[in-house]
Amino acid sequence: MAASSDILAVVADIGGTNTRVALARGETVQTDTIRRYRNAEVSGLTEVLTHYLGEQDMTPDAACVAMAGPVRDGVGSLTNLDWTIDREVIRDATRARVVAVLNDLTAQGHALDHLGPGTVETLLPGQQASPNAARLVIGVGTGMNAAPVFRLGSQTLVPPSEAGHITLPVQTDEEVRLMEFIARKHGTPGVEDVLSGRGFERVYAWLCEEDGGADPLDAGAIMQAVEGGDNARADKAVSVFTRMLGRVCGNLALITLPFGGIYLCGGVARHFGPHLLAKGFAEAFADKGRFAKFMGQFPVHLVTDDYAALTGSACHLAEALARDGEN
Repeated sequence: MAASSDILAVVADIGGTNTRVALARGETVQTDTIRRYRNAEVSGLTEVLTHYLGEQDMTPDAACVAMAGPVRDGVGSLTNLDWTIDREVIRDATRARVVAVLNDLTAQGHALDHLGPGTVETLLPGQQASPNAARLVIGVGTGMNAAPVFRLGSQTLVPPSEAGHITLPVQTDEEVRLMEFIARKHGTPGVEDVLSGRGFERVYAWLCEEDGGADPLDAGAIMQAVEGGDNARADKAVSVFTRMLGRVCGNLALITLPFGGIYLCGGVARHFGPHLLAKGFAEAFADKGRFAKFMGQFPVHLVTDDYAALTGSACHLAEALARDGEN
């Protein structure tokens, strides 16, 4: 097989709503080849890959799929979509000789050293750290997850996680009522039940109930109402969401000590980006009692590159192939 920098790979990022597919040469995604498929309009990954590679009229050397769900031994099920992904399905669909399946946050972690200029915005500056300091990626979109990122020599290590399903960390009487609302309507409340697109809608629906039964809105309509500036309930929903995001990020920071930075990614995180500092993210992040000053060490960034998981998939393949070539 050719050197890892010359390998032509097909990479895919499967979210709860859309699947993105592209070709990559080594660590570089060929942006003009990116295609987006709506998951509700296809039968599964085999249909997506078969259609995509048929259009490209090529057989890749390697393939890597990043997916929004837990992966074990090359097999994964999406958390918010009834698809199961495994290496053999991908191999059959692509005829690639090298195949990998990653959790999407693992792919985001592999992308951190390869994000292009203008694709990262700093929310909190933190303090400078060594190049090998641990980092943390936190994805908020159709679902929520987080994963630490470690650099060990020439190897990037991103342990998988399902942090979106830890118990919701409530602190106030108001938040207890939110948790009880979610439990009554949707079962045991996890972090993802607030910190996701549908979670944001649940926050607004809870506020509607608190206010006496106003009509709920979808996430897009709520954000439009916020931009319009005349819907106090929508504005409060953003504040509740933002404070919870800050608190959860702070909790995860104390677990992993990511002195190299926290990186927020995902479509919902990007939509909330302009509101985070104004709505209390920094205060909730640092609200750790006698460790409040300690929290100032962690930089927090917003990743605005919608295709970072594709880059991370390509980087994972290139790194793995280079490592195999050394052995």
